[in-house]
Amino acid sequence: MTDRARPAIVIAATPTPNGDLHVGHMAGPYLSGDVYARYLRANGRQVIYTTCTDDSQSYVVSTAHRRDTTPEELVATSTARIERSLSMMGTLMAGLPPIDDRYRRTVLDYVADLHAAGRFRLRTVRLPYARNAGRFLYDGLVAGTCPVCMAGSCGGACETCGHPNNFDELIDPRYTVDPTDPVVYREHTVLVLPMEEYRERLTSYYASRTPRWRPHAKQLIGELLARPLPDVPVTFPGTWGIAAPFPETPGQVLYPWIEAMPAAIYSTWWAATRHGRATGDTDHLWRAESDAELVYFHGFDNVYHWGLVDLVMLLAHGDRYTTPESNVCNEFYDLDGEKFSTSRNHLIWSADLLAEVPRDLVRFYLALTAPEYQRTNFSRDALHAVTTRRLVEPWNALADAVTLALVGVDAAGEPRTTEDGRRRSAAMLERFRLCYELPNFSLGRAAETLLTQLGRLRTLADAVDGKRNGHSPVAPGDLLLEARTLLACAAPILVDVADALHAGGVDLDLGAARAESVPVFRFPRLPSTTAPAGREPALDGAR
Repeated sequence: MTDRARPAIVIAATPTPNGDLHVGHMAGPYLSGDVYARYLRANGRQVIYTTCTDDSQSYVVSTAHRRDTTPEELVATSTARIERSLSMMGTLMAGLPPIDDRYRRTVLDYVADLHAAGRFRLRTVRLPYARNAGRFLYDGLVAGTCPVCMAGSCGGACETCGHPNNFDELIDPRYTVDPTDPVVYREHTVLVLPMEEYRERLTSYYASRTPRWRPHAKQLIGELLARPLPDVPVTFPGTWGIAAPFPETPGQVLYPWIEAMPAAIYSTWWAATRHGRATGDTDHLWRAESDAELVYFHGFDNVYHWGLVDLVMLLAHGDRYTTPESNVCNEFYDLDGEKFSTSRNHLIWSADLLAEVPRDLVRFYLALTAPEYQRTNFSRDALHAVTTRRLVEPWNALADAVTLALVGVDAAGEPRTTEDGRRRSAAMLERFRLCYELPNFSLGRAAETLLTQLGRLRTLADAVDGKRNGHSPVAPGDLLLEARTLLACAAPILVDVADALHAGGVDLDLGAARAESVPVFRFPRLPSTTAPAGREPALDGAR
């Protein structure tokens, strides 16, 4: 099947429903995944962009205790807020799928197949245990010191260095719900997935796929493969989550990260039904024979999970499922020079920002400052200054210049283009393609390319018919063609601009960069960053 006909599945990191999405979350996988999905769709690809909430995470339990509510209530309110934030951001997601009986059946069937195939092993392990609470501790219920980098870490994996710390590996553990409760160790028998048994297949996979990872994530994968690979918990003695169905581990729940792959499969099925795409079994689109392009978007702190644990969960099924072609991994996004922190209330909720600042300007600034290869910083003052000076003012100046340059051009006609104009238009498109396509996808470079071409077209508009500033003549059709190509290339980021143009009948097909004639249209203006809070910004309509 050709690339244009090949379906694509884009999965963003599954958000834990223990709060809303703040700007740091949105600047990472959710905006990046949306822009990539929109680019694929603009190229005629069938795309499903989806995720689902990670309800079984123990962070739900610890946060609910801190907020004096129940885990169930926290999940319900947080899921609604996350869904609202994704919608306000204008993502292509069809919503968040319900964590219902179909979800649980998908998860249980997935792990039952692996259990029946003998992929799991019984292990007796030492686990941290809160003595007074009488609770075994893992992930968000336990904090301590990472045994690899010595930074502070929660259980499961260290967000600083990315290395796992399963079972009793965390140094000086403490119970996050009650730090005064003494933590001791107790042995317990659980089921595990032995990743070391998949070393040969993992090594083979990464021999060909590692170049599709960004350098820091690639380094971490190398570090992990250089060590004995850990046993991943499949079950755990806990009470929050899906009850484990295995007779060897009565009273235990499935370890939350074991749900990730069947959760992604279920989410894909659910989103496909919302898009009106008939599917067979829940896992139909993930089957190897579907030949879907599978791409993950997530943060550095999830490289171990998405890059090894979830990959092994697919490989354990033999050749049944497709495997990811790329993992697009972001670093942390700081707020005024410090890490976003819910516990310290050092954050800006995405919904609050989007209620105050026009969506396209938020999307552009987050794209321009995206934490792709290193930590970057968000500042409200910088958002206003940068978007005003570098985007809104030159953009609207171009809109005025295009209008002036087309005075006298027949609005009902289709001005012809020249070979020079078509060549420039195609070259512009190629610069954007290099930003949007894998393995070098980059929101930051796409945003900078937008600014570069914006300035060039402003000069070009002054040269229509050679009437201004002594420039060589430029045909009106060439200006229209290049302006339309710029708008088409900016559309994955500037979604309100794109929607307004589509509503006005303007063709933003990326394949039209070498068109020999172009209908006259109005170049839309951008709203100011000072639009009143809660007011939908107005865009000039297309004609």
